[in-house]
Amino acid sequence: MLKATTSDFLVVGGGIVGLATAWHLTQCFPDARICLLEKEPQVAQHQSGRNSGVLHSGIYYKPGSLKATTCRSGSMAMQEFCQSEQIRYEICGKIIVAVSPDEVARLDAIHARGLENGIHCRMIDAQEMRHIEPHVAGVKAVYVPEAGIVDYPGVCQRLAQKLTQAGHQVLFNQQVVGIEPQSQQVVVRTPRDTFPTGFLVTCGGLYSDRLARMAGLKPPAQIVPFRGEYFELRAERRKLCRNLIYPVPDPSFPFLGVHFTRMVSGDVECGPNAVFALAREGYSWRSVRLGELAESLSYGGFLKLAARHWRMGLGEIHRSLSKAAFVKALQRLIPEIQSRDLRPCRAGVRAQALAPDGTMIDDFLWVAQGRMIHVCNAPSPAATAALEIGRQISQRVTQSL
Repeated sequence: MLKATTSDFLVVGGGIVGLATAWHLTQCFPDARICLLEKEPQVAQHQSGRNSGVLHSGIYYKPGSLKATTCRSGSMAMQEFCQSEQIRYEICGKIIVAVSPDEVARLDAIHARGLENGIHCRMIDAQEMRHIEPHVAGVKAVYVPEAGIVDYPGVCQRLAQKLTQAGHQVLFNQQVVGIEPQSQQVVVRTPRDTFPTGFLVTCGGLYSDRLARMAGLKPPAQIVPFRGEYFELRAERRKLCRNLIYPVPDPSFPFLGVHFTRMVSGDVECGPNAVFALAREGYSWRSVRLGELAESLSYGGFLKLAARHWRMGLGEIHRSLSKAAFVKALQRLIPEIQSRDLRPCRAGVRAQALAPDGTMIDDFLWVAQGRMIHVCNAPSPAATAALEIGRQISQRVTQSL
């Protein structure tokens, strides 16, 4: 027999956006009963615990977009939270490198966009670039001193602790299998329990579109998973990267390319690539879910994207299957890198929202209806912006009641 657990607000998803939203709801509604459901045995098991750990500045994002506006305020909120809660973070700065003269025009555009977004950044020449990162190759760079690194799994764990310490519920191993909107409540079902709630917020990451459809909505995009694979520098070669080194991104493809990231642990990660994943939680080529694979391959939006970018897709697959090809991509930024300097580390999967016409939805997207808000797309810099996203969703909830 299913057990009914009633709450004023129910949040689905124990990643950083769901946890931040639940925490902000406690601030807006201090007397409310709040419940958070997570299908895994602990928080931050997918995108929130497998990202590069970067505190983004917002330099890349279209001025006026949700990503641009929430990243700036979200970064400050994240720093304040980490400082008050004694979570590891560091403002270490990063460089975005043009490795050849033909990339300088795109680098200039990134610099101009950064200034338009109010970011403290400046163009530097090759000499200053190598003073900051002695082993990097390039002709010019943008230096972004306010970029940083954060222990995002630590942030998630602390948010979950704060919720439970305040008397709210954070329940694990609760995979949502049904959502029934009613006139005065929303009923959420898992295989173990039933959860009537006054208001539902879903932050399902890789399954965000499925949760919206489960609730009877038609989300404007479908999630297609792309795996990002990483190597890490062996301890004796970490000196090759002091902080954060990024290439000039391809403006037609919303992935930042392989880069070097020093983590708060001291490890230096190299990557990721961006290869089509064979399951929504497909962290290796061996991770295959036939139903999810068929869902992606039969989606018109994915077929249109593949038709436009098949050459780039083949290159990503080549780098996935060939360490030598991956190393060659890394050597564009740090020529001294050798295959023996690298060892494999964990992979992540990006929940890429694709519109039916094959357009990659590159901004935050949430859909509201009745007593529900569904976060249907939360790409990078969602971790950086999570506290601000949670604040804005909580405000939206307030306006809906």
